[in-house]
Amino acid sequence: MPYTEQQVTSVRKWSDKTFSLTTTRPENFQFKNGEFVTLGLRPEGKLIARAYSIVSTNDADHLEFLSIHVPDGPLTSRLAHIGEGDGIWINTKATGSLTLDYVRPGRHLYLLATGTGLAPFMSLIRDPATFEQHERVILLHTVRTAPELAYRHEIEALCNDRLRYVPTVTQEPFEVCRRGADLFRSGELTEMLGLPAPEPEHDRVMLCGNPHMNQEMTDHLEDKGWVMTNYKGVGNFTVEKAFVLAKED
Repeated sequence: MPYTEQQVTSVRKWSDKTFSLTTTRPENFQFKNGEFVTLGLRPEGKLIARAYSIVSTNDADHLEFLSIHVPDGPLTSRLAHIGEGDGIWINTKATGSLTLDYVRPGRHLYLLATGTGLAPFMSLIRDPATFEQHERVILLHTVRTAPELAYRHEIEALCNDRLRYVPTVTQEPFEVCRRGADLFRSGELTEMLGLPAPEPEHDRVMLCGNPHMNQEMTDHLEDKGWVMTNYKGVGNFTVEKAFVLAKED
């Protein structure tokens, strides 16, 4: 695998178990916004690597990742203690199904994330092309506790009529104490935002989160006539499963 050693340039703690890190960018490394790579460490010389979506945009001079600390995790238990100047191995082959190529242009683009599943959506909402292909983007992010709402202030600063942001928290008091998937399926989300109900003919959905959310939303959308993008062609919703996560519910 085409791994290259890079250096950590900064680490930011969001909560006691959520953090992001920036690294140098491998020379000539190309990717599409929304894709992921595998990155890892080499304790005792053996590479331990996992898939991470890229938070930074493809025109940035650095790479940025969002991670959760799983105490017994082979990689994250070590990654949680990484510091500025430390080395990290990055695979320069990027892939993933959360790029603009995976959904047709449409009216409203719904981005549903749990936990660190927010990562690829940060790349997309930082990209002007996302708004060129959709009239409006709705980012729905669900976490257990408010400090896990990574990048919240940046997202709020970006918000306008074309970018709507709905953070939700499930295990402590918050403005919206609901699971995002429940809000979407019940129709409460669009009622809150004053938007028309999502329709497969006009709107698009991207999913990135824990397996339960991914599956329940996939089942719901397919039951309502939505078509997932697959090897046969581009549909009106897509889902990404390959990223480091912890169970949210």
